[in-house]
Order: sequence, then C-alpha cells, then structure tokens
Amino acid sequence: MGDELRRTAALENIDALTLAISVRSLPRMVGSLLSTQLTIQQLKVLTAIVVSEQSSASELASTFEVSLATMSKLIERLVEQGLVERMTDADDHRVRRLHPTLLGRDVIGKIMAARPEMGADILDGLSLDELESLAVGLRLSLIHISEPTRLRRVSY
Repeated sequence: MGDELRRTAALENIDALTLAISVRSLPRMVGSLLSTQLTIQQLKVLTAIVVSEQSSASELASTFEVSLATMSKLIERLVEQGLVERMTDADDHRVRRLHPTLLGRDVIGKIMAARPEMGADILDGLSLDELESLAVGLRLSLIHISEPTRLRRVSY
C-alpha cells in the first residue's frame, strides 16, 4: 500500500477512534459539568471572562446579544460566588473591568480539563511502550497546535 493510502487509512482510523472515545467518555465528562452550580449562561459568561482575562459588562452583553441589565445580573451572580471580581479600568475610571478570580479559573480549568480518556485508571492499563508512544503523539499534536508552521509532514 502506498504512503498516501496508508496516510488516508490512518487518518480515517484516528477519526473513528476519536469519535468512539468521545462517545464512551461523555458520561465522565458530563459529571464535571453537572457538579457545578452554574447555569449554562453563567458558565458561558465565566468562560468568556477567563479567556479574555478582562471584559466589561457592555462588551459581554454585546458578545452574547443580551441587554446590559441581563448581563449585569449574570455578572452579579458570578461575583457573589467569588468567581469574578470587578476592577476599575486603569485608563478609564468610569469602566469596571471583570477579571476571573483564582476560583473562577479553577472552575473553568476543571471543566475544560475533564479528559476521562486520559485518566489514571485508563493510563494504568497501558504498557510502558504504549505510554511512550502516546506521549510522542500528544507532544507532536501540541507542537502542531501551538506552532502550526513548525511541523510539516514529518515522518517518524
């Protein structure tokens, strides 16, 4: 079989395996979402604040296409739970910037890091050679995501 056919077959296999892993991992992943006391809307807003590092209520209201009053209520609930803090903008003292607290970052981090297919119970069942191969593949994927121009069809 030629290299292009082998590559196509490998990519199809990876797609199928990724889908199968996602389906089988879903119950474990949903667990971390269900354990949070946040509404979906609050979770979306908190995620946006964590990703942007600093936002204003008006920017978020525009992003989520809701009224400023609705966004203010959502933000207030996040502030009350200790997930977000308001700080005066350094350049414009009329503007209050929203910053995630350590707890806010932790909540989003735990939800985003829920990767049951990489849990200790799964990895414990792999041999040393399998673990090392997995580490190589993950490292290359990370490099490709972080620096897409660095890797171009590399053979290993």
